[in-house]
Parts: sequence; structure tokens; C-alpha cells
Amino acid sequence: MSRTRTALLAALALVAGASGTALAVAPGDAGIAAVPCTVDYKVQNQWDTGFTAAVTITNNTTAKSSWSLKWAYAGNQKVTSGWNAKVSQSGTAVTAANETYNGTLATGGSVSFGFQGTYSGTNAVPAAFTLDGVTCNVDGGTDPTDPTDPTDPGGGTKVDNPYSGAKVYVNPEWSAKAAAEPGGSRISNQPTGVWLDRIAAINGVNGGMGLRAHLDKALEQKGSGELVVQLVIYNLPGRDCAALASNGELGATEIDKYKTQYIDPIAAILADPKYASLRIVNTIEIDSLPNLVTNVSPRATATANCDTMKANGNYIKGVGYALNKLGDAPNVYNYVDAGHHGWIGWDDNFSASVQTIKQAATAEGATVNDVQGFITNTANYSALKEQYFTINDSVGGKSVRESKWVDWNRYTDELSFAQAFRQEAVNQGFASGVGMLIDTSRNGWGGTARPTGPGATTDVDTYVNGGRIDRRIHVGNWCNQSGAGLGERPQASPAAGIDAYVWIKPPGESDGSSSAIANDEGKGFDRMCDPTYTGNPRNNNNMSGALPNAPLSGHWFSAQFQQLMQNAYPAL
Repeated sequence: MSRTRTALLAALALVAGASGTALAVAPGDAGIAAVPCTVDYKVQNQWDTGFTAAVTITNNTTAKSSWSLKWAYAGNQKVTSGWNAKVSQSGTAVTAANETYNGTLATGGSVSFGFQGTYSGTNAVPAAFTLDGVTCNVDGGTDPTDPTDPTDPGGGTKVDNPYSGAKVYVNPEWSAKAAAEPGGSRISNQPTGVWLDRIAAINGVNGGMGLRAHLDKALEQKGSGELVVQLVIYNLPGRDCAALASNGELGATEIDKYKTQYIDPIAAILADPKYASLRIVNTIEIDSLPNLVTNVSPRATATANCDTMKANGNYIKGVGYALNKLGDAPNVYNYVDAGHHGWIGWDDNFSASVQTIKQAATAEGATVNDVQGFITNTANYSALKEQYFTINDSVGGKSVRESKWVDWNRYTDELSFAQAFRQEAVNQGFASGVGMLIDTSRNGWGGTARPTGPGATTDVDTYVNGGRIDRRIHVGNWCNQSGAGLGERPQASPAAGIDAYVWIKPPGESDGSSSAIANDEGKGFDRMCDPTYTGNPRNNNNMSGALPNAPLSGHWFSAQFQQLMQNAYPAL
């Protein structure tokens, strides 16, 4: 950006401050490139403690069916009421989202809304606005190396794929545990997710690193290039309603505590300009929204807890709030958990799960543009690619879908499922550029039990069981699975529509204890983690397939870590 243009915008800002109006640079101004959106913010009336304002947004890019405008106040302004938009505020951050009747915003089109607020002292016009995460009143020619450039948003606009061209943060706490294991140094430099699985984790538990400590360490690892930090946002009220191993600390009705004591503090840290150069990827609330489809009445797999969470709406509210608040910063990327193919790959679960996620993505001030993409197989074991049979195969006149293993599922593996899920999300109104992540931390299934070719064509079950990569007893088994191995190493853009293969679940951290263990972490005992358990309707009453002698979820499980290395595919 030229110094002339910088000076011009600075002058405009001074004029705006004097008049109580935010002047937008018009796309047609001579010598100034077109901007993606402009915002005209006018203080219409002002008195000792209050004011009213009118805001007009003009969209210069692709037409929108919904929109969300965000800004932050430098002073103590508080919005008290609004009209023609859903206006909400958290701290200094304000979000204005469309009403049902004015979501359409054509290319070149405008929409207006207003609000009333309070203040004391000065009532400065906001310095910057973003429309669906894109900075308005600024063209694409900002100079990120120029610290005096007033139009540089301090982290830029979002990139299509945050993993592209970037290193990924190596959690030093996990790395040290991995390196201390015999042979662990072979993978201890791999990037894994940082789990914020309770309020205390924000500041660090038992002397461990908190969120700021991880982000500070990430800045050290970053160097002069780009670096992704992977966080797991995982503390919904009534968490894991269909399981017990990691139910969490918040009761079913504690949505306000989730917002104010968990999400708001995280959002405040992520918005710190100190961390604007990091690309922060959030995995949003694993094992939550698909439960509202598969584990509620009248399904045979229903649980009372899931019925409660569907009725009170706190999963929807919580995820919507998290997407809205965490997505404020332009360097933050939200990926919503989408289960896995062995959970929602069936016809009656698939589209309904996308619909449920969209419901959350348009709740509590969030919009679909707060969603960068989706993640599948988080902390699970589903094989990335079944290479020895396809969903279209038949044996003896019977489709593979009729086998006991596939059981009428539409998908056989995570890659095909993830790609189909992405397309269904686009079909239902998510952005065409949404991407997918697949957790490959424990889905390699290598070692001596890995098949080397298709099964015999005696019958469809023999064919599938003889050739399947995934060696679990049942695709519904999820706890500390015997025989599992490390999967594909983390990598960016490995396949069409896939932003990255990631290790969100740190290998070696237990899924749950094999027997009841008293604790103050809110973690219960789930029989699916008991190797003697004979199952329930969610795994078709099969054995659990769990390893013995496992500690509490999240605690280090050396025997599992050794197994994962031994059965890694690709091999270490």
C-alpha cells in the first residue's frame, strides 16, 4: 500500500471521528481499489449517557443469503437494543446478524439497521468492521510489514485453508511424554491438539500449561513462517450425553456458565493482538450435535441425557455461541465436529446431522460463515480408506451394504464419508469453500493383522471381514481399541476437499478407564471401556474391544501408546 493512500485513509478517519460518522471508501474512488464491503456507521443522536446509531452495509462481493457484521468498541459503549438486526455484545465485541427477513444481500446491495446504546466519556466510532469475517473499508493491498498501516487488521483476512503452507504447533507437554516412551522419539515431533476440556484448563491444570502458555510457545515455534495452533473446545453442558467416560464438569442447564466462564475467557485470549500472527484452528465440541440425531427418542439408542439436551437446546446454543464468539478474530478458524462414518453414515442420520449443525451455526448470533469446515473421526478409529472393497461391491448377489460390518451404511471409510459430508453441507447452505479435517491419529490399523488383499468371496461377510482394514469388533466401538495403530501423519491438502489430516487426539491419551476410578475431573466410568463388557444397542451388543488397565480419559496410557506405534500404518 502506498504512503499516499495510507495518509488519505488516516485523514478520512480523523474527519469521521469529528463528525460521528465512519466514512467508507467507495469502490469507485479514483486510485483506490474496490473493497469487499463498506460500512457506514453514523451516530444519529447523542446525549449525556446514551446514543442511537444507524449502520448501512454494502456488499461488493458474492451475493449472501445471511450476514454477520462485527466490530469492537475502544471505550465503554454498551448496546441496549437494536432494530432490523440481531445485535449482541460480549465485552467490547459487538455482533449484528440479519433478521429472517433481511438476510439476502446481493452483490452491490445494501442493508441497514440501527441500535441504541449507552456510554460515558467519549463515544468513538469503531475503528474496523468485518462482514462474515472479511474486513470492510479495506482493499486487498494492505502491507502487512508496515506497522503504521491503519487498515491492516492485524491478522489479515481468513485464508481458504489454514494448514496450507504452514507448520503446525507441537505441544511440548505431549511431546515430552511421547519422547519418554521407548521408541517415542520417532513421533514426538508430530503436532497434536491442545484439549481445553474444562474451565481450569484455560489457565493450566496441576501446574501444566494454560492457553496463553501454549500460544506463547507457538510464537516461539513459528519463526518467520506461518503456524497453526490446534485447540479442542470441549466443555458443553451435559457433555457426551450418550457416554460416561468424559461427561465433563457442567450440568445440563449450565449454559450461562459455559458462555461466561469458558467461551468468553478463551475468546478474549484468542483476540489478543499478540497472537494475531498465529492461525488458530478450533475443533468445536466433539461428540455433541450428532447425538441429537442418533441418540434421542424414539431411537433404540436413545439415552435420557441426550433427550434432555435436545429438549433444552443447550447443545445448539452452546455451539452457536462458541462459533460466534471464537470466530470474531480473522486468524481463528472453526471446524465443527461431524462424528464419523460409523456413526452418521446411515441414510437417516447423514443429512439430518448436517441440518442439526446448521441449526447450531445460525444460533446465538453465529452464521454459517463462522464455520471454516468440519472434522470427522475425532479421537476415533475409523479407517481412512478401505482399499479392498467398496460400497458398490456384491458377493453372491448380496451388496456389501448387507454385510454385518457395513450394516446398510452408505460409507465404508472416513475419506469417502468426509468428502460426501462436505458436499451435503454445501448443498444445505454452507460456503462452497468449506473444508474437511480427518483425525488420523489412531486409524492406521497396521501390524500383522492388516489384510493384504480382499477377503474370500464365499459370502458377503467373509469378503468384507477378510479384507477390511478396520479390525474392530464393531464400528460402534470407540474406547481404547485393541489392535489400533497410528494413521497417516499430519499433512495439508492430502485429498480433494480435505484441508488436512490431523492428530487432534494425542496418541497415548486414554479414552476412559477400564474400571471405575474416583476422581475430581468430572469423568465417569463407561462400560464401553471395560474389556469384559458385552455391549449395548449402539454397538449391536458386541464386546467392547477395549484394552485392559486403562486410566481415566486424558491420562497417559503407556500400553496403548506402545501398541499404536507397533501397529502404525504407514509404519514408523
